[in-house]
Amino acid sequence: MIAQINGIDLYYEKTGSGRPLLLVHGNGEDHTIFDVAIEELKEHFTCYAVDSRGHGQSTPVNELHYEDMSRDMMALMDHLDLHDVLFYGFSDGGIVGLLTASRCDRVTGLIVSGANVSPEGVSTMIRVLFRAIYLFKRDPKIKLMIKEPHITDDILKKIKIPTLVLAGEKDLILESETRHIADSIPRAVMKILPEEGHGSYIIHNRKIAQLILDFCTGS
Repeated sequence: MIAQINGIDLYYEKTGSGRPLLLVHGNGEDHTIFDVAIEELKEHFTCYAVDSRGHGQSTPVNELHYEDMSRDMMALMDHLDLHDVLFYGFSDGGIVGLLTASRCDRVTGLIVSGANVSPEGVSTMIRVLFRAIYLFKRDPKIKLMIKEPHITDDILKKIKIPTLVLAGEKDLILESETRHIADSIPRAVMKILPEEGHGSYIIHNRKIAQLILDFCTGS
């Protein structure tokens, strides 16, 4: 399906029934990374799996900014008139989730995986790799990760809803960054998942479905 918002076409797929669950992928990916998880989640939620601007089947753009991506998600929820939304975001999607939850009362639950609040929250080796790739490709997706985000503690403190902050034990996000995010959100719980990497428990994987369900049932 296509939602025409903020001057772009935003592609999403709707599956299942129940409380709305908005699923937002990471940098360079699209909604299909959630295909396996949605097979379980659709029994409990109406799943809205979105292609962020500049990704998948959404409109290509020359520049990417997390603020624009957050505005897209808020506009999509307005367009669909969604309420009591559970927002799940992976990596870039998690960054978008933090921004969106800090300013949108349609979102009443938040789960983020492998999110950072500044470029320095990523391991030094990965940051060097991003810069090297950008020198050759000049890809706006890579530039986004080099230059952004810049989410302040004041923004995080505005998130008053139940929040789960996830990361893998072997994540490319520094554990200190994950802990800082969780400590700065008043109702957040943090889980570091043993033996998992940045996306190993998410991409085409049912483990994230169980984590989402456990969050909703208080397990």
